[in-house]
Amino acid sequence: MTISRIEDVQFGEELPVFDPDTSLDNVKRFAVAAGWNRPRFTDHEAARAEGLPGALVPGIMSQGFLAAMIHRWAPDAEVQLVDTVFRAPVVVDLQYHINGVVTDIDEEEKLIEIDLTLTNDADETRVFGTAKVLIG
Repeated sequence: MTISRIEDVQFGEELPVFDPDTSLDNVKRFAVAAGWNRPRFTDHEAARAEGLPGALVPGIMSQGFLAAMIHRWAPDAEVQLVDTVFRAPVVVDLQYHINGVVTDIDEEEKLIEIDLTLTNDADETRVFGTAKVLIG
């Protein structure tokens, strides 16, 4: 179900899980477009040579995935803020899942808060945060 009105939002509601595309090709496209075409984002071996576990998904791309998940649920929403904490690397070419839950609703201001987590298949939290979202 897509959300278009604040009245349709329930406290504690879980948003549909979103599995972002963290493939090397997708991350390379993003890195080039962002002007960050560096081996730590585009080449697993070069990233490992830097002491990393592999090529990394840039943090701003992870934040974009969080916002994309919200827009899949509420296409016309205005994401006003995505505040994140990066707990561990998000490695390219691995499977991740984004979950969200509504933790506050201000019907007067038409503003909701959503707690977000990006986890891997081992259910380890890699990124978490809170979004403030305006819904008409």
